Amino acid sequence: MTHKERTPEVTHKIMSAIKSKDTKPELLLRKALWKNKIRYRVNYKKLPGKPDIVITKNKIAIFCDGDFWHGHNWAIRGKKSFEEELQGYSDYWRNKIIKNVERDNKNTKLLYAMGWKVIRIWESDIEKNLDECVNTIKEAIFDEELKKVDFDEEYYD
Repeated sequence: MTHKERTPEVTHKIMSAIKSKDTKPELLLRKALWKNKIRYRVNYKKLPGKPDIVITKNKIAIFCDGDFWHGHNWAIRGKKSFEEELQGYSDYWRNKIIKNVERDNKNTKLLYAMGWKVIRIWESDIEKNLDECVNTIKEAIFDEELKKVDFDEEYYD
């Protein structure tokens, strides 16, 4: 069986149909958080990178990163490294994904500098183990709440 190249027009049509927000993994995570009584904002434009989910009360920014778009596809496909995965891509896709990863790193650093906790979760992790992803977020909320406690204050009389 021979491999047929797609025309740029067909590739464009396929790729432009992929949603950038309200993706299936994102909706799964949001529903699970809501079920756990965790309230949040969605696609918060006031922060760098417009996080998918933001818990403003605890300054936690959560990104639901697509494996292909954000450079994790190599792990899913059993490649040894990100670089090995990129070798199979055209220059256009290689450059696009590299820029996405660089932008992710830049936005993460900016958010940390602003005092935010950043959680990045791969779409494949959400689909494989939603409960673990929710627990990661719950632990982050607990850690942030703990920072607010004044342990010097006397609680006992």
